[in-house]
Amino acid sequence: MNGGLESHWWWLLAAAVLAVVEIAIPGVFSIWVAAAAALTAVLVMAFAPPLAFQLALFAILALAAVTAGRRWYDRNPVASADPKLNDRTARLIGTSVLVVEPIRGGQGRVKVGDGVWNARGPDAEAGTRVRIVHAEGACLHVEAEGEAGAGTLPAPEPRPLLP
Repeated sequence: MNGGLESHWWWLLAAAVLAVVEIAIPGVFSIWVAAAAALTAVLVMAFAPPLAFQLALFAILALAAVTAGRRWYDRNPVASADPKLNDRTARLIGTSVLVVEPIRGGQGRVKVGDGVWNARGPDAEAGTRVRIVHAEGACLHVEAEGEAGAGTLPAPEPRPLLP
């Protein structure tokens, strides 16, 4: 105690502030750092180590907590009302679009909304309507409308967002 609050109270205050930050700006990140600060407070209260050790302990606990939290969320993904919310190309699958540059040799361009995208699929003349069946980066895979399943590529394996 140096004329103010004891160290463990500062750690508890930091934990509370980080928890409030997580509530105000959810990102599933600062809650794990808040847990590390709270655990640091408990250990500081029990053992009263010097400040340098407290900071090192907090750094190690924060790293461990964030890593454990990321692993937990990888194994237990949060269900979403709109799983394609941030995946623009996935939202396009099933959409009927207009061929603007003929698809020849499996490659051409299609109009999606007010933009033009590269497309792959069976040969089609400009002005033909095709349906998007798959997206790979900025390239759309299409098939002629009415050919359900013809030329459809298998859906790729979903990749985790975090390593």
